[in-house]
Amino acid sequence: MDTEHIAARIAATVEAWAAGDGAAYAANFTADATYVTFVGTLYRGRDEIARAHQALFDKFLKGSVLVDDIADVRFLGADAAVVTSRGDVAKHGGRPAKLSKVQTYTLVREADGEWRIAAFHNTKRKALMEKVSFAFAPATAPA
Repeated sequence: MDTEHIAARIAATVEAWAAGDGAAYAANFTADATYVTFVGTLYRGRDEIARAHQALFDKFLKGSVLVDDIADVRFLGADAAVVTSRGDVAKHGGRPAKLSKVQTYTLVREADGEWRIAAFHNTKRKALMEKVSFAFAPATAPA
C-alpha cells in the first residue's frame, strides 16, 4: 500500500510538470526539501522549488512533459523510503526515445500521514563513459 502511495506522489509531480504548475509541483515536497538538478543546482525548500520551477515552466521547459519510470522502492523503516527511477524531459510532449537521467528520491511520511519528497537528486547518464568503463573494467557493470 505504501508503495502505491509513493508511486502516486511521484506521478503527481509528473502531472504538475505537464500542467506547467510550479506550486503544484513543489507541493509534493516537504517544506524543507533539498533538490539537486542534473547540472548541479541545489534548491532548498518547497518555496524555492516552486519559484524556480515556475520560471523554468514559463521559459525553458514550457510545454514539456516529464517521464519518470520507477525502478526500485526501498523502505528504510515505516516512514522513510528511497526511490530510484529513470527519467527525462520531452520538450514537445510524447516520450523521449531514451531515458537519459537517473533520479534518487528520499520520501518521508509526514505527520499528516502523507508521503512527500524530502530530497531529490537528478543525474544525467553518460552512456559512452559507462561503455568505456564496462569495456576496460567489466566488473564495474551492474548485474
